[in-house]
Amino acid sequence: MNLPLLTLTTFFPLLGGVIILFFGKNQEKAVKATATIFSGISLFVSFIVLARFNAGNPGFQLVEKVSWIPPINVYYYMAVDGLSIVMVVLTALLSLVSIIASYGIKDRVKMYFALFCLLETAMIGVFVALDFFLFYVFWEAMLVPMYFLIGIWGGPRREYAAIKFFLYTLFGSVAMLLGILALYFSSAPHTFDMVALTQNQLFSPGFQVVVFLAFYLAFAIKVPIFPFHTWLPDAHVEAPTAVSVILAGVLLKMGAYGLLRVSLPILPSAAHYFAIPLAALALVNIIYGALVAMAQDDLKKLVAYSSISHMGYVLLGIASMTSTGMNGAILQMFNHGCITGSLFLLVGVIYDRAHTRMIDDFGGLAAKLPVYTAIMSLATFASLGLPGLSGFISEFMVFVGAFPVYRGIVIASVLGVVITAGYLLWMLQRMFLGKYNDRHGVLPDMSVRELVTLVPLQIITVFVGVYPGPIIHLMNTTVVELSNFMRLHG
Repeated sequence: MNLPLLTLTTFFPLLGGVIILFFGKNQEKAVKATATIFSGISLFVSFIVLARFNAGNPGFQLVEKVSWIPPINVYYYMAVDGLSIVMVVLTALLSLVSIIASYGIKDRVKMYFALFCLLETAMIGVFVALDFFLFYVFWEAMLVPMYFLIGIWGGPRREYAAIKFFLYTLFGSVAMLLGILALYFSSAPHTFDMVALTQNQLFSPGFQVVVFLAFYLAFAIKVPIFPFHTWLPDAHVEAPTAVSVILAGVLLKMGAYGLLRVSLPILPSAAHYFAIPLAALALVNIIYGALVAMAQDDLKKLVAYSSISHMGYVLLGIASMTSTGMNGAILQMFNHGCITGSLFLLVGVIYDRAHTRMIDDFGGLAAKLPVYTAIMSLATFASLGLPGLSGFISEFMVFVGAFPVYRGIVIASVLGVVITAGYLLWMLQRMFLGKYNDRHGVLPDMSVRELVTLVPLQIITVFVGVYPGPIIHLMNTTVVELSNFMRLHG
């Protein structure tokens, strides 16, 4: 019996969210349990998808395709390949972790978890949709729950941050819609099918440049690429901890995924035309993000700006269009999701105890919170790219893949690694070493629930750092084919 596994892993969270709506206001435990169970089922099904995925096949697998809106040739079209399989599993994992990390939510619990379930469905949908209409529906569906999750449960400036996030993303979405319509009306027969649009290279170079820019606006805002990054620090700082995890772990990856899924294979001439500017912007992201992170006193802002810097490595790997560089970029997307997701969870842990995120308000935590210190140190060293941890191998692959193409940019980008090590080690020194700051009294160490959310991400960080072969094997065949395709159309 062939079950529609991609449909199940996508829509199980939404089913949980609908069931939650039928609970009463006082049934908070049932609401949390339902969200956890349905998100957990989605993760379990994603593991089945992973088990059935044939890494030796570069094409789309587990295809689900039925006609949806015949008059305009729209299909309910889902599948996975090497570009999307790891992102589906990462999204399901981080969503479950974030739901468990949200158990401390006290206000409007039912609404919070229902929105979170809707958000998970929309995120997974983006990574499996292969019809532009369906892709756009999922892309837009993320906006509403994210807007309310930041605007209702966020910090003091939550409404400003939520509106800024919404307007930036909506602006990009409108540009992407124009690009989708341009592709639809320029194809013969008219189609929203991404695979068909990739296989039929009928678009003129000038047309590709215009459409590439439309998609670029949408994807650059999501990555975020300088100068479209200004919404990110506000959204991260004001969002509740679990939403920050999703923002860093999944939403930022959608822009990079869009470049790989849409901009390169459908618009290859334009992608080559803009390759050097993309690589230059990647360098700006790496250095600028790292320098601004170094200037932060707020721990959450520091992690947010470090995300801007780390996404620069992803962009550099994509811009290289080499198989090694793009493998490194996708691996960096996965690793950054685990590492930065951990860091935001750890920021939430210390904020729940001390009600401050200012780095200088702490000191000597290593002597009082040994477990927290150990996990924070591991995540920090992974983020700065210490060999043996996952962040190192993906950045190294990006540098190796991009060096033959952009030697000067790669050499300059290595400076970002040094700056990153500087501000992260400085943060560790100020918070965890020296004399303990008594103003916070006795702070308790990690709870079991907090460990449940963090330990799996730490295990992945170490495992991928020591033995990255299995995860690279998943994506490599598809990436090699995409790289060859780009070389043929260069």
